[in-house]
Amino acid sequence: MKIIYMGTPDFAVFPLQKLFEENNNIPLVVSQEDKPKGRGKKLLPTPVKEKALELGLEVFQPKDINSEESIKKIRDIQPDFIVVAAYGQILKEEILSIPKYGCINIHASLLPRYRGAAPINWVIINGESETGITIMKMGKGLDTGDILLKESIPITEEDDSITIHDKLSNLGGNLIVKALKGVKEGYINPVEQDHSKANYAPMIYKKMGRIDWSKSGEEIVNFIRGLKPWPFAYTFYNDLNIKIHKARVTDKFKDGVNGQIVKVTEEGVFVNTKDSCVVIEELQFPGKRKMLVSEFIKGNNLEVGIVLE
Repeated sequence: MKIIYMGTPDFAVFPLQKLFEENNNIPLVVSQEDKPKGRGKKLLPTPVKEKALELGLEVFQPKDINSEESIKKIRDIQPDFIVVAAYGQILKEEILSIPKYGCINIHASLLPRYRGAAPINWVIINGESETGITIMKMGKGLDTGDILLKESIPITEEDDSITIHDKLSNLGGNLIVKALKGVKEGYINPVEQDHSKANYAPMIYKKMGRIDWSKSGEEIVNFIRGLKPWPFAYTFYNDLNIKIHKARVTDKFKDGVNGQIVKVTEEGVFVNTKDSCVVIEELQFPGKRKMLVSEFIKGNNLEVGIVLE
């Protein structure tokens, strides 16, 4: 099969690797432009570009995938499939119509649930018990295309957005191989989504990470789990912005106002919420590395009675 692959972040790396290992012909990998990162603002390749070059594949990084140059380049290849995994640009109908068997998307949710940009984060934040991968044919709407394959995985209490990201990337790589083979050989047929069951997973923004201590303990812990590895949930302790990396819920202590520190031990920092206590187990003060609370309190003081904001 002749496949043009479009992807940008880490999530899209394993599916590319898997398609390559299956001896598919991948004449072109399309990724977003390199962006400056770090203090030196050095241009760094996208994770997909890095992997593609490692595999010896040609990489194309257009500013606009829908430009005449891009469309001509894609049309000249005459691909059987275009496979898209978190590429980052919307493809117009002119591109969608080019591949012999269509454009196929690897989406990190169980469609029609959690259409949009950040499904992995929102399934955690919303306390869902499962998520999965949907392989779908791309159409004009946002993640509204017909479904080819779908497979679920459980979300455990130990999972966060990082672990679910990695599990879904691996699952996506395995499912896309099955889907392309099934479509080409004619034994997998597209099924229309039940659009009445759709909801959306909007983009995550840095400012949304502030913890609302008036919510339930479970909601707050899910919020913390869902905002890793960026932008992280945060709160203010004496006007210092503190990132919260890990926390759990306990009902041992519930005394005082929401957000108040009621106890500090090696177990963690016990903070009041609407219905319970959240125990902060790992945190990060400005300019410092992340630390377990048991390690942090050996050389620092966290004052009981302070209200986190």
